[in-house]
Amino acid sequence: MAEKPTTATGYTSEQTARVRAVCLYVATKLGDLMGELVVVGGLVPSLLIPEEELDDQTQTHVGTMDLDVGLAVALLDQARYRTLTDRLRRAGFSPDVNEKGIETRHRWKINNGGKVTIDFLIPPTLSDDAGGQIRNMEGDFAAIIAPGLHLAFRDRRQVTLTDKTPKGEEATRDIWVCGPGAYVVLKALAFDSRGENKDAYDLFYVVRNYGSGIEDVAACLRPFVDDDAATRAIAVLRRDFLDHNGVGPRRVAEFVTGGPDDSIQADVVGFLGELVARCS
Repeated sequence: MAEKPTTATGYTSEQTARVRAVCLYVATKLGDLMGELVVVGGLVPSLLIPEEELDDQTQTHVGTMDLDVGLAVALLDQARYRTLTDRLRRAGFSPDVNEKGIETRHRWKINNGGKVTIDFLIPPTLSDDAGGQIRNMEGDFAAIIAPGLHLAFRDRRQVTLTDKTPKGEEATRDIWVCGPGAYVVLKALAFDSRGENKDAYDLFYVVRNYGSGIEDVAACLRPFVDDDAATRAIAVLRRDFLDHNGVGPRRVAEFVTGGPDDSIQADVVGFLGELVARCS
């Protein structure tokens, strides 16, 4: 995946608006396939926790640079991904290229007053599947193997998007968005694999702000505690997020302020510690 900015200053509301518009555009084009897709990644917090629901003391989520979409295994079993890619091509999407000019089949792009990319992810299906590997499906289409993604299809929320597409069309569509329990698992595993400041921030933001309190997140996470991916995720939280100067709290603070911040780090330890306790 593309490198993420290490601080909040690298994200803009304009880029997030473009990503939301592309998400809506995709929904208008994929239609009957949307039940087999779930939005994951950096767009999730702002969709699960709308700005108008935040109190005056809470800053809005910084947003995202791109769109991450999880694919259900059924799309593989039924080869419906061919319908998906056909529709995307007709809608103006095409595979992106990396900094070396090599085609990235798991990441597609469209220009929307500025390039927006979609990363496609899929749950492991084979015993030797490892997170971050690429599953090839056809000549120019692939998906990143993402452990824990299956949980996003068990814990998901239907969110209504009303906006303009990149073409200026006004539209309203319902989309499936990863729920808070599965999101904690996916972000903890992502942090374990790449240690990004943004992953730590996204995880903490959802735990801190979703619903009416931590119990609302815990209630979504507890049903998964016997799942291998969730077990590994909770172990990551214990290891990295429960110490004031641990890598998790420090990287949340660094993302928000550019350096250590005792208040932010204390909040991370407090909220994540309570979540772990409620799921133990």
